[in-house]
Amino acid sequence: MPHILHLETAMAICSVAIAKDGNIISMKETQIANSHSSLITSLVQDALNESDIDLKDLDAICVSMGPGSYTGLRIGVSTAKGYCYALGIPLIAVNSLLSMANHYAGEHPNEIAAGALLCPMIDARRMEVYTALFDEQIQFVKATSADIIDENSFKEILSEKMIIFFGDGAAKCRTFLSHNQNAKFNDAFFPSSKGMVSLAWNKFQNHEFEDVAYFEPYYLKDFIATTPRKLF
Repeated sequence: MPHILHLETAMAICSVAIAKDGNIISMKETQIANSHSSLITSLVQDALNESDIDLKDLDAICVSMGPGSYTGLRIGVSTAKGYCYALGIPLIAVNSLLSMANHYAGEHPNEIAAGALLCPMIDARRMEVYTALFDEQIQFVKATSADIIDENSFKEILSEKMIIFFGDGAAKCRTFLSHNQNAKFNDAFFPSSKGMVSLAWNKFQNHEFEDVAYFEPYYLKDFIATTPRKLF
């Protein structure tokens, strides 16, 4: 009866879930901005307490690998690797956009029309987003990429298929694409570790583990530091 701890820190939300045999038994999350470093370990402990298990009872750690927030990814992956080293258990990584699509499909099955595509989006500053396209079976139709959104975005696909846009980057599409009847938006969607669970369970069963020593987050593009504005 394997227990897997899931850590989602790729975006604004900090979300933790514990699953047993691929079924969630505890989940803790917060929408407090920039709280990953200060809250992640306490969320893990709260989830363990609610599950009535200890760290030593875990059989694997799953982490959202990116793309996403540079800082959030570093915190999540560092935490996951620390647990794996300390407990001597394997590391599982899942694509953040794939997890979002998996979560959306599970939460909104009746909203997905036949042939519609799912388009999770993560804000990547200015008019850029991290995104991908998935079909109804949550298979990649368009690979993960960093795209600048304008009036020509998804033009050819939208002429033939419905696309459902969701995630904190989707608002950037609304200005350019809301006039298209095939463009649908869900502003109420929030990412969660819930979307990682079935993906992680499949990987665990197939022994698809990462090399803990060498694994790094999938940043997709280089980190760019900004200079704080002067207040006076």
